[in-house]
Amino acid sequence: MSGLVREFGAAVRRLRETRGWSQEQLAEYAGLNRSYVGEVERGSAIASIVTVDKLARAFQVPIEHLLNPSSHVTNVPGFAPAALVDPASAS
Repeated sequence: MSGLVREFGAAVRRLRETRGWSQEQLAEYAGLNRSYVGEVERGSAIASIVTVDKLARAFQVPIEHLLNPSSHVTNVPGFAPAALVDPASAS
């Protein structure tokens, strides 16, 4: 898969984990299947624009926060790209 697909999936996973949600909870909030959420997070599924919109609505963030998270990190409480997350605090 392309870097964009992997980066999008990683952004979804980080934001979900920051919220303390399971994949099941995110799937429920977004109206998606749990296994599909896992595929999106792993970058093994390409999310449609409708899915991106559902995920953004579930997280209550603009779509661009999921598509380009590093440029908007200061505007999303509790969200940080992987490069900015302290590995010691991630456990």
